[in-house]
Amino acid sequence: METIIELWAFLRQRKKIWLAPLVFIMLLLGGVLIIAQGSVVAPFIYTLF
Repeated sequence: METIIELWAFLRQRKKIWLAPLVFIMLLLGGVLIIAQGSVVAPFIYTLF
């Protein structure tokens, strides 16, 4: 949790708040890939990339 707080403080200090949605989408996509790794949906997700 500390890493997320540090990242948010860095984005605010450097005026890079516009990067927050990009970071969120990347984390969400990574989570989906990790969850789908052992499921039947995995071959369909990997074909998207």
